[in-house]
Amino acid sequence: MPAVPTARERARRELTADILGAARRQLATSGAAALSVRAVARELGLASSALYRYFATRDDLLTALIVEAYGDVADAVEAAVAPGRGRSRRTRFTAGCRAFRAWAREHPHEYALVHGSPVPGYRGDERTTAAGARAPLALLSVLDGVEEPPGSPRLPAPLAEGAARVAAAGAGGVPPVLVVAAAQCWTALLGLVSSELFGQLANTFDPADAFADATVEALADRLGL
Repeated sequence: MPAVPTARERARRELTADILGAARRQLATSGAAALSVRAVARELGLASSALYRYFATRDDLLTALIVEAYGDVADAVEAAVAPGRGRSRRTRFTAGCRAFRAWAREHPHEYALVHGSPVPGYRGDERTTAAGARAPLALLSVLDGVEEPPGSPRLPAPLAEGAARVAAAGAGGVPPVLVVAAAQCWTALLGLVSSELFGQLANTFDPADAFADATVEALADRLGL
């Protein structure tokens, strides 16, 4: 039986959630570079010293926001690619891509935090790295067990080394040549979503629904799904 949290633990969780909520609102109005622990504390009616007991530095608060955003989108992608009766690999992959885009459209400021311009002076750590790997690895998992296409060329050493690093992160059942192809598809998906959210498709393919659908189908074709 799981332990019942104490009143103090519940209060801490609730205040932590309030802090993150206020920080997300500040992201929306001022951007990540301007995130201020003092401003967050002021919105919540707290002394800065009280908030620092929850997040010792601004970077700690940023890390929590980044991990939360990565986790949120990964949850959506993982649910979309889950195997099920009658669900082909192509269906799962395209559903995962569309779930990623849908999350980004619903959470543009969180998307900008993790996939936009780096925050000056901030450096992530193993927590942000692990959280950020979940969504692309979920898409890559669709290819687990697929055989390497016949006649695939030998990968140059840098690409083989990169594929090995991805395999070590959790894609050991995917042939290296498909790991590389999937990484190319992932960066293309990021380019699609970023171009849409950051206004780069204005006066061309905006609104982007048809363009996005065609792109996602082309990515599935690229992977032979």
